[in-house]
Amino acid sequence: MNLKPLGDRILVEPIEQEEMTASGIVLPDTAKEKPMQGKVLAVGPGARKDDGGRAPMDVSANDVVLYAKYAGTEIKVGDKKQLILKESDILAIVEG
Repeated sequence: MNLKPLGDRILVEPIEQEEMTASGIVLPDTAKEKPMQGKVLAVGPGARKDDGGRAPMDVSANDVVLYAKYAGTEIKVGDKKQLILKESDILAIVEG
């Protein structure tokens, strides 16, 4: 199933945290932090401006981004968790 976000929304696949610490301790699901980093899968056309045009999006597909901890709507596509976020929920683009 392909999803195309509308307006200024972005489809992101969260990058899960490691299940084991550097010292070899396995973390249970309850101890894991909610992911705040993900890969952009698809980007909407941008928000509508007052003149009817579209504002360009600052992110594009395949960018790795940091987003607010409890932002967006979580959906499940197949066996993968994905998020639909508004562009304003994106805090930064990870470079390098």
